[in-house]
Amino acid sequence: MTTSSPLLRMSFRMSSMPLEDTCIVPDWPAAANIHACCTTRDADFGMSQGPYARLNLGQHVGDQPEHVAHNRQQLVEKLGLPAQPLWLDQRHGRQVLNGDAPVTGIPRADAAYSLKPGVVCAVMTADCLPLLICNRQGSKIAAVHAGWRGLAAGVIEASIAPLEEDASELLVWLGPAIGPRAFEVGEEVRRAFVDDMPAASAAFEPNRPGHYLADIYRLARLRLQRIGVEAIYGGEYCTYSDARRFYSYRRETTCGRQLSLIWRDC
Repeated sequence: MTTSSPLLRMSFRMSSMPLEDTCIVPDWPAAANIHACCTTRDADFGMSQGPYARLNLGQHVGDQPEHVAHNRQQLVEKLGLPAQPLWLDQRHGRQVLNGDAPVTGIPRADAAYSLKPGVVCAVMTADCLPLLICNRQGSKIAAVHAGWRGLAAGVIEASIAPLEEDASELLVWLGPAIGPRAFEVGEEVRRAFVDDMPAASAAFEPNRPGHYLADIYRLARLRLQRIGVEAIYGGEYCTYSDARRFYSYRRETTCGRQLSLIWRDC
């Protein structure tokens, strides 16, 4: 099976930049009808300026609304999306949107799923962990925004449950997030995970009194494995240290957002 879709390869042929600098495509054995990617800030078709340069897709971060609208429309056209992405009002919780139901306004949720073709599930991030999920058959998809609060609250589990799929049939890609050498947290964050799952202690490295370096990728893998998901891919990026490609809220509080999105054909 191919790990990048012909649609994405064709769509980016008009770009002057290499594909890997414009949009990151998951390296996973998804079915041929599954399309997925994560945008990068230095794509050559965004028009945002300053701390939002260049392809900011977040309307809530202080960027010029007309710039974000342009960026979003360009994204739809460049990727050949079948519809506008499901834009969410993310709140670091565990609310999951049924993307196949009628949507009005901007729904408050931190994840979305779909069992139908032509629906684009998407989440915005700038250090938090995006997860893209599909089943091996290529009939079910989900996109998840997992900051530490949502992760500890069970947003991954809440997003997988409505798929009603055996865990062994699921593929999960961990998109760009803050890396384990940059994500410092306090004791309250460590306790939120370790009290629920003692094995999570391995994801925290003491850094200074009362503070730890946390591996959000490892925390996500542990929670996925606990419910039986083993086909887990990605997890090799650091939004904080890679300023050229990624926005990072911890690096610069005023910044844009990258988008991780997934959709399927029939």
